[in-house]
Amino acid sequence: MDKTKSHGQELKKELDVLISRISALEASSTDREKKSMMGVLKILAENQKHIVDESEHIKKALDLMMIQIFKVDQAKK
Repeated sequence: MDKTKSHGQELKKELDVLISRISALEASSTDREKKSMMGVLKILAENQKHIVDESEHIKKALDLMMIQIFKVDQAKK
């Protein structure tokens, strides 16, 4: 895997494709039950994408915190 590209970016791209496919299935469906099911699937995929975004924010925050801890540790020496 390329170090400059995160897993989150790839996952978000895959989720975007999945959401698009679900939307197309929802639009082409004539059955009300199937439309409802596609709506639920789309919401689940969108929430998964949000979780990926939040996980990346947490990772960045942890990285920044670790940098500060190392700076404090170096300053003590």
